[in-house]
Amino acid sequence: MNKTYLFDWGDTLMVDFPDQQGKMCNWSKVEAVAGAYETLQSIAANSTIYVATNAAESTALDIAAAFAKVGLAKFIAGYFGRFNLGVAKGSSEFYVKIAANIKQQTSNMVMVGDSLERDIIPAIEAGLEAIWLNHSNQPMPSNLTCRQIKSLDELCT
Repeated sequence: MNKTYLFDWGDTLMVDFPDQQGKMCNWSKVEAVAGAYETLQSIAANSTIYVATNAAESTALDIAAAFAKVGLAKFIAGYFGRFNLGVAKGSSEFYVKIAANIKQQTSNMVMVGDSLERDIIPAIEAGLEAIWLNHSNQPMPSNLTCRQIKSLDELCT
């Protein structure tokens, strides 16, 4: 059975520009992270992809609009966040609710994100496989075991 992938949004699939404010779909500049298009295209060939975000201001439609601006929306099956789950990312409950929504076992899901605290640790606690996009080569905490990558294109190797 193919895995279901969850990706963080900001600085995992799309660049989170600190000088831009408000909803990303309204930003004057939006940009996919290097390798995002090719990685999602490759994974989407055999797996379902969702976005799991902690975005506070955006709805699922806003997020889809931002992804459409950079050509990534066609790879995404849906968007999850506080806006439709009622719980913020950063707890294992967030991932359990996604699994229930998509009728999937957490053991068949993979979370890819750049934050240990909001993406990786709670995903592991919920029973997901986790892949840490460790852009800055931070040391892995001794009590944590997961795959690390420095760039998205490593997911396809």
